[in-house]
Formats: sequence, structure tokens, C-alpha cells
Amino acid sequence: MVVRYERPYSYAAHWARRLARIGFLIFVLSLAAHRFGPLTTPHFLVLAFAAAAFAAAGVLLAAVGLARLWQVAAVGGKASVSALFYAALPLAFLAYGAALYLMRPAIYDISTDTVMPPPWIRAPKAEENWMKRRPIVTPEDREAQIVAYPGLTGRRYEGALDRVFQGVRKVVDETGISLTAELGVENARADLEDLAVRPGAGVDTSTELQVIPVPAVRPAPPGVDGGIPGRRPGDVVLQGEWRTLIVGFRFDVLVRLREEAETTFVDLRVASRYGPHDLGMGAAFSEEFLRALDAELLGIAGD
Repeated sequence: MVVRYERPYSYAAHWARRLARIGFLIFVLSLAAHRFGPLTTPHFLVLAFAAAAFAAAGVLLAAVGLARLWQVAAVGGKASVSALFYAALPLAFLAYGAALYLMRPAIYDISTDTVMPPPWIRAPKAEENWMKRRPIVTPEDREAQIVAYPGLTGRRYEGALDRVFQGVRKVVDETGISLTAELGVENARADLEDLAVRPGAGVDTSTELQVIPVPAVRPAPPGVDGGIPGRRPGDVVLQGEWRTLIVGFRFDVLVRLREEAETTFVDLRVASRYGPHDLGMGAAFSEEFLRALDAELLGIAGD
């Protein structure tokens, strides 16, 4: 007589795989809709939390299934292991975000000029929904930035405004910033136009006395207000939008160029579109942008 041992069936292990798959699908689909579709960050994070909840439940049930496999050799070992793999992505995303939230200061606006940050050309607007924050950056926020990122400062280059402007535009394109507004760009282009030699320039075609023009202050373009704190009529300002590579979090970016004597000073401002905490991504992008600009303008950087 042949005795066959029937292994018990682990319902916990198979439910673990189902729940982990649901969490994985919710996370992947919401991530794609956020990165490439119309899903906004507040809604994406709600779905990400829901996906993590399904994944966490799957991990707990998978642990039960593995325990049953060890104790009574219950069927469900493969289901438990696959549940752990499905749950890894949404839980890792949540854990990484929580670590950055605790390690980085709770600020959402970064500026290389903490005393007089460059003002926005157009104030960023977004539907915050449940991700509320203070509309005004306080001096305490700037102090927290200085403590957390002491090396994040502006750059001074021993070069003319037009040369530095060309480098900034190239780095803007390379870093994937989509420009939405410009201000004072003609100040940089005028320097290049002044160097162009017109046909017949320098040739005396008349014996009559020529009227020598007297240099005058270039009139400010419409909308430029030299009385706005952090802005001068001669500044060149570029404003745009940048998105993180994988998740697609939105950040507003502003670059200000200011000519001072024989040098050009570049300041940067980066602000997350949603929430009171940028998880340190604003400072990371600022440092990356400034390193790329240093490399582009290598040889004319000053102290």
C-alpha cells in the first residue's frame, strides 16, 4: 500500500501574491501616467501610498506563507517569493522617499542668493490639493538651506555677459529645462550686435562733420521693474520648468545673469511645484547645473 502525503495549501501565500501584484500594477501605471500623462503629483502620491499598502499587506501574508512552508511544508513557497518581488518596487520607492524626508530639511525653495533671491518672472501656480505649504519662503527657510547646503552659492565668471549667456543657454538645453519666460535677453544679444561690422564702417564718405551719438541708458523692456527686490533693469533672467528623469516631479527653475564691472554673476533658484518638502532634489539639481556651467565656461570662472 502506497501512502501519499498531501501537503496543505497556504491561502496566505497565494493571497500575498495577488495583493502584491495589485500594488505593483497600481504603482507602475500611476508612475507612467505621472511621468508621461496628465496625472498630477498629489494624485500620484495618493496612488503610490495605496500601492505601498497593498504591497505591505502582501509582504505580511508572504511571511505567513513562508512560515507555513517551513513548519508543515505547505504549498505556496513560489507564491510567497514572487509576492516579495512584486512588493519590492512600491515599498522601495516609499522607503527611499521617507529617508530623504527625514534626512533633508523641510524646504521647497532653493536659491544661491539667500539674501536677495531672484524673483520669478511669472509666479509658479499649481493645484496643491492636499499638499499645502506656506506661500512665502521665510528667513528661517533660508537659514535651514545655508546649514544643509553651505556650498550652494552663485558663480562669478570673468567674462562678458554675452559669453556667459551663451554658456547658460547651452546648459539649460542639456539639463532638459523647458523655458517658459525670458527677461532682459536683449541685454546679452546687444553686446554681440555691437561687435558686428557694418558695410562701409570706418570709411569717410562725406567731408561734412559727423554727429557723434552720446551713449544713453538702454530703456527697460516692458514689464521690467527695477524697483522689484532682487531685480535690476540690466539683468538677464530665464525661467523654465524641469522634471526629474524617472518619476517626473516638476520643479520651477530661474537663472539670473548680472553683469558687474568686468565679470558676470550667475544665480539660480529652484522650487518644487508641490508640497512643503523637495526631498533635497532642488539642491541636487542646482549643484548639477552649476557644475555643468563651470565645465562649459572653463577658463573664465572667477572667485
